[in-house]
Amino acid sequence: MSTCPLPKGTGIASGAILSPANRLECLQKPMPRKCLSEDAILKKIADSSRPSWGRVAGQSVDLCIGDDAALFRPKLGHETILTCDWFLEGTHFLRQRHPPDAVGWKCLARAVSDVAAMGGIPRCFLLSLALPETRTGRWLDLFLGGLRRASRKFQCALAGGDTTQRNEILINVTVVAEVRAGSAVLRSGARAGDIIHVSGRLGEAELGLQILRRSQRASSKKNPLTRKHLYPEPRLALGQWLVKRGLATAMMDLSDGLSSDLPRLCAASAVGALLVEARIPQVRSPDVALSHGQDPRHLALHGGEDYELLFTVPPRKAKLLPKSFRGVVLTAIGRITRERELLVLEKNTGARRLNAGGWDPFGKKQ
Repeated sequence: MSTCPLPKGTGIASGAILSPANRLECLQKPMPRKCLSEDAILKKIADSSRPSWGRVAGQSVDLCIGDDAALFRPKLGHETILTCDWFLEGTHFLRQRHPPDAVGWKCLARAVSDVAAMGGIPRCFLLSLALPETRTGRWLDLFLGGLRRASRKFQCALAGGDTTQRNEILINVTVVAEVRAGSAVLRSGARAGDIIHVSGRLGEAELGLQILRRSQRASSKKNPLTRKHLYPEPRLALGQWLVKRGLATAMMDLSDGLSSDLPRLCAASAVGALLVEARIPQVRSPDVALSHGQDPRHLALHGGEDYELLFTVPPRKAKLLPKSFRGVVLTAIGRITRERELLVLEKNTGARRLNAGGWDPFGKKQ
């Protein structure tokens, strides 16, 4: 491939979601071997993100991609949720291990998970993308395919962003969402006596990462052991249901691991917590975890990127929670305490202090 660097600093002219008349249909045409200009890359991104659904786009965004900025129109009686998330080569994904479409899916899913944790509804997103010119062909096509699928799944359409050239791939996604005014669930609402719950099984994404690291090639999207790491499912419907029913007093998503995220919720609420280790849902295949040198209990406590919901419910309302929600198991794993300390009750040794052992980008290398 010939080389011609992309112009730096100009962008996906951050106009808004495409109008309802323009539908989300990726062209997926084979790329010419010559180097693409930035305008050609922007056209590729715009073409791949034309909404096939118009309801959200038509109600929330007035201006299409191609102008200087997006015009967002919030619904009457709603508050706007804003969140952003980095997704960096070498830190969050490996070019030779992670399929490009998984990178596209996950960069949006990670940010949308923050919306789920507040019970919100995603409306649109901005994409800032830096990549080498050698990745403007098939890699970009596949990346945009995964991003398009995530955009459809979460009903969150591309509104604009920015592009530039860099040797490594850097991705930043900003999501705009809505929630009915005054109804967002925050981290700060937990009270002593509340029951701590989690959705899904914890540690499966970390197990998938460890399996992928040991692999000699990129993982297949059909591998169930790596799927949760590559294609996480933010719990949007669950978060919205908890808000609608008024069940959760505090909530956040599990991105860095239970042992690292629970202290943040407790600090925001000025409370402590007592977890029962035996109740924490572990990976579905403990034997596989052990065969890869991974302790299922350690994975459940410290494994990151599950993007499940951690939430608290008053005891009088806990009985209203089903055992599962749309096929996702809901598990009570402990309770909120008045004393501001975090403890884990083990089966044979009693209570011990919970030490944060999840992901920390400024801590030691994982």
